[in-house]
Order: sequence, then C-alpha cells, then structure tokens
Amino acid sequence: MEPNLMNRFNEYLLEVLNSDIPYYQEIISYLNEHKGKQIRSRLSLLCARLGGKLNGKSYRAALIVEILHTASLLHDDIVDRSKERRGVPSVNEKWGNKVALLSGDIISLKALLLALSNEDYDIFKIYVKAVEKIVEGELLQMKKSVSLNTDEETYFRIIEAKTAAFFSAACKAGALSTFTHEDQIEQLSLFGMYIGIAFQMKDDLFGFGHENVGKPIDNDF
Repeated sequence: MEPNLMNRFNEYLLEVLNSDIPYYQEIISYLNEHKGKQIRSRLSLLCARLGGKLNGKSYRAALIVEILHTASLLHDDIVDRSKERRGVPSVNEKWGNKVALLSGDIISLKALLLALSNEDYDIFKIYVKAVEKIVEGELLQMKKSVSLNTDEETYFRIIEAKTAAFFSAACKAGALSTFTHEDQIEQLSLFGMYIGIAFQMKDDLFGFGHENVGKPIDNDF
C-alpha cells in the first residue's frame, strides 16, 4: 500500500484520538511512537479499494478497527500482566493498571463515537459484534487455560473469536464502504476470517521458540 495513503490514515487517526487532557495525550503519543504494523486497518482499506475509490466511510472503517484493536491491547496487557509490548514497556507497566484501563476505555469510546457521529450504523454493528466475539473468546481461553488437553475444535473456536473476528470485521467493514453486492462483502469477510486464523496460529507458534517478538512469548502458551 502506498506510503502517502497510510500517512493520511495516521493523520486521521491522531486527529480522532486527540484530547486536551495532557496525561491522556502523553499516552497517545507513546502509542503512536510505538505503533504496530496496522495489519487490520491496512486490510480494511485494501478490501475497500477492491470495490472502488476510497471514501470517508472507507477511512472510518479502517480507523475504528485500528482504534478498537489498540484499546484491546491495553486491556489484554493488564489481564496478562504483560510488561512489554512491541519491544518497549507496556502502558500498564509504564503508567500502571488504572491508567491503562481508563485509557483503553476512552480509546474504545472514541472509536464508537466516530461511527455513531457519522451515522455509520452498519459499521458500528459489525464492530460491536466483533468485540462481543473477542470477549467471548478470551473468556473461553481463560476457562481452558487451566487444562493442557484443549482439543483442536476448541482451539479454533478460541482463535476465531479472539483474533479472527477483528480481521473479518475489518475486511467486511472496508468492503461495505464501496461494494454493493452482499455476497462479495461476505466473501471478503470470510477472507479476513481465514487471514486472522493463520495470523493467530503463527503467533501461538512463537510460544514454542525463543525468538524476540517484542512481547512475552509464553502468555498464551
């Protein structure tokens, strides 16, 4: 994807997340400085491009998934007691659990308000459903984490919910902004689901190695 497109996207991202609260703004600056590959938002924009020219809704679809994903990482690091994220101290390690939790809450609300203020009710519904699946997946994983005999079916249920749901939602929301045929939108949603499953399987395999991936490798394991 051309650099100027992502530069424009990141300008929009900072604009949406901006606040006049210095403490919060410090955290946003820290997150922006150490942001990830933005795979989900890139997929959302690419799926939108397949259907035609990018528009405001296309960017909002990508922005919302990036913001919600960022918020979910803040909450995940609290739950997992992670001290590191992307090779640097996690927000909860640097500022404490309370700050990380409240920051994640504010970020999540900004994503949802972005959809509602622009009357993107279809995108709002897609992402709310995805968040619901992610929470369900995390709860199922926590229940199964005390056992070392999780079967294959349960494993795929967990990763489809906690990871692939966001990938699927990102692709579907992006496609929704340019495509008109429902079957094409659903095909891209399914594409995102498979990409998400493969992504999480690869991520889980790190738990069996010693490679430095910028975060604790044994949490999920």
